[in-house]
Parts: sequence; C-alpha cells; structure tokens
Amino acid sequence: MLSGMDPSEPAGDFDALFRRAFVAEVAKKSGLLWIVYADAWHPVWHVWHEDAVCVVAGGDEQPLPGIRDEREVVLDLRAKSTRAQVARVSASVEEISPDHPEWEEVTAVLAADRLNLFEADEAVARWARECVVVRLRPMELLSSPGHLDDRAQREQPLESPARTVRSRPFALHRQRRAPRLSGSSEA
Repeated sequence: MLSGMDPSEPAGDFDALFRRAFVAEVAKKSGLLWIVYADAWHPVWHVWHEDAVCVVAGGDEQPLPGIRDEREVVLDLRAKSTRAQVARVSASVEEISPDHPEWEEVTAVLAADRLNLFEADEAVARWARECVVVRLRPMELLSSPGHLDDRAQREQPLESPARTVRSRPFALHRQRRAPRLSGSSEA
C-alpha cells in the first residue's frame, strides 16, 4: 500500500491515521462515487465495508465494463450534500467471487444497503450468476480539500447548436390581483 493508507501500518503516524479516517468518512457518507479507469468515469452506488469500497456491477446492476481486468482505479469521492469533489484516491481492485471466503459477508452488507432491490431474496444468487462483486481498497490519497487541481471539473462544454444566441425576451413581472368578491353591493 502507498502513502500511509495501509490499515496494518503502525498507528504512530498521525497523518496516515488522518488520511485513512478522512477517506473512510467521505466514502461512508456519500451515496455515490465515481470510479475512473480506462479514460472513463463510472458513477456507482457502493458500500464502505472493512476499510474498502464494495461494488456490484454487471447484469441488471450498474455497468462497469472490464473492471475485472483492472488492477488499480481512481475513486472520485464527492460530498453528499453539494456533490462537490472532496478527494481522489487510488485503489486496488480485488474481485470477490462466490468461492471467496468473504463472499457471504460482503454480499450480505451489499444486499442490506441496496435501495430498491429487485427480488431481495434472490439478489445474492443473481449476483453470483450474472454480476461481479469487487472490493476497491484505497491505497494513496491523490488530492484532498485545499489540494485539488485548479482545473478539476472545469472542462469546456462541447459545442452545440442547441443554445440561446440572443438574450431573453423582455417580460414584466406578474402582479397578483385581489380576487373579486361576488355579491358586493354599493350603498
């Protein structure tokens, strides 16, 4: 593991403890993160379990094409409330197959946390047949608040004919009128 993200390292290094705790807290609280590999960004729901991000992909779940072939990916962690980028972390990829000793534990946590799970009783069996379960273990904190790249999330939009060329038309603000009361009589 790189740069003090290894949970088995000595607890004497405060910076390493802080980095691990920071990544864990952001990953636990965010309902969505982005996995970046092969020059593509993939938004995924996930579960933070045992110091790692666990994800189900393929089948009727979220698409992560070729994730089995990746050795390392980048996790883009975002704030839950503002969706602003909070940190970027490199992570190792480990496939959790049905014959893996931790399959039952990891899939139980994933099934419990999955919103709107279709046929919840059969989900784990369906995942074993159709999907891949991966554990993404953080290795190195690439960027954090105060150290984010100035160009982060500032890409120029693509040119498109679907845009407003002129300014918006002039319009007066709407005024509410008092309702007319029926049966009013003059004295």
